[in-house]
Amino acid sequence: MFYQFKNENINNISRITVNKDGTKLAIVAEVSPRELAQEQLEGYNKRDIDAFLKAYAKNVKVYTYPNKLSYEGIDEMRKRYAPMLKKTKDLHCKITNRIVKGNVVIDEELVTANGRKFKALAIYERINGKISIVRFVR
Repeated sequence: MFYQFKNENINNISRITVNKDGTKLAIVAEVSPRELAQEQLEGYNKRDIDAFLKAYAKNVKVYTYPNKLSYEGIDEMRKRYAPMLKKTKDLHCKITNRIVKGNVVIDEELVTANGRKFKALAIYERINGKISIVRFVR
């Protein structure tokens, strides 16, 4: 019998094993795109650069929608985000709508920074268990 997981948090199973008694099953799978998007959001809202970057691939590519490359690499992302996270004390992002389809997460965001509020749209793509592509719609 074949079982199909309906839980979106179980993605790209790479290994399955059974204990010697045959009573327990262990599964190794990738973190879901939803969890990765949430992880980076929580790091952002805590203004914790390491927690924020943990969800991203080392060679992450950040685009202005649809395909204008803004920058590439986690080191460049750190350079851009670390000062903002450190100095913007009221920085906060609230998700007003989140759509998950396969390896893609689309977040509608309401961002607060320096006493101002603005809307943003971010598209995150998971590849090999990390956010590897980000597209910001301006």
